[in-house]
Amino acid sequence: MTPRPDPWPGVAPGLAGELPSYRPAQEQPPDDETVRDLLDEAVDAVDAPDVVLALSREGRRTVRCGGTGPPPPVPRDQLRYEIGSATKTFTGLLLARLTQSGTLSAGAPAATCLDPARRAGRDPVTLAHLITHTSGLPALPADFFLRALPTWRTDPYAAYPDRRVVEAFLRHRQRRRPGTRWHYSNFGVAVLGHALAAATATPWDDLLGAQVLRPLGLSGTALRPGGPDTDATGHRKDGTTPVPPLTVGGFQSAGAVRATAADLLTFLEAHLEPSGPYTPGPAPAEGTLADALRAVRRPVLRRGWGHRHVHTVAWFQHPTGRGPMYFHCGATLGQQAFLGFRPDTGTALAAVCTRRFRARDTFVATAYALLAGM
Repeated sequence: MTPRPDPWPGVAPGLAGELPSYRPAQEQPPDDETVRDLLDEAVDAVDAPDVVLALSREGRRTVRCGGTGPPPPVPRDQLRYEIGSATKTFTGLLLARLTQSGTLSAGAPAATCLDPARRAGRDPVTLAHLITHTSGLPALPADFFLRALPTWRTDPYAAYPDRRVVEAFLRHRQRRRPGTRWHYSNFGVAVLGHALAAATATPWDDLLGAQVLRPLGLSGTALRPGGPDTDATGHRKDGTTPVPPLTVGGFQSAGAVRATAADLLTFLEAHLEPSGPYTPGPAPAEGTLADALRAVRRPVLRRGWGHRHVHTVAWFQHPTGRGPMYFHCGATLGQQAFLGFRPDTGTALAAVCTRRFRARDTFVATAYALLAGM
């Protein structure tokens, strides 16, 4: 029998290995009052106009809100927040589901998906390379900064639409063989979104909605700015000057998602135990969606001294005292987000705030320490 090919070629060591799953803690977990106190302390530690921390423990949710600014007209936990680069976890799950269903292969050359008449070449950039930041592409296209300069403080991506992202990729000359070096690239994940849309003949918004958002019941998630009654208002580093909503031009798959804290927590809970007790929505994830939720947790590469930095298809993975923690951060011109979950303790955390990242920022460190300590 011919062995089934690795769906993630070019990424070592593949998707081998057992996945960690939830197991009851041996020690006494903190009670609900202690958890509320911990969340309140974390909210107070973040200097931002609006702060929301949503924690799930074994399916029980605790949400705490606060901030340095006046309360918005809509309760903070009901607003949608820009999550920036944490959008890539949605894109990774989409790619995994399309691969698990056999719709396409993560080993497909991206250029061929975008232009079927184009020859792949000897060492093509694959879809897997794009999502794992091993494509050899720079963080942004070479001409991005020149075009973004006129709107740098308000909307730098608006002047770089879909067509320009695709054209920049197709004319890019590789300096390194794909799969040989890790380099974080918004450009690469943006190209991935366009390649998936082209390969399936489906607009990006419709594709993500049909394959990820609706199956998980994420009705509070959007890919375009709304209004003050639905979306939180971001602020500059000073925490007082508001910034307009971010539009991401042709970089939708790298940073377009905005969602309520409840939806972000639902998304994370689905990763904790696919088909298990913490998967929310009308029914537990089944079939290719459950398979994809498992696939995005498997390590696909290691980097750094001693290979200490572990990455999965969509997440950064760090060790804790009991098992791995998966997380991803994101930031826009006026907001920040932290998404993380721990299958070993059945815990997930979604944290958002409405101030731009600045030097010695406490937001990510506070959220990370809270989840790691649970």
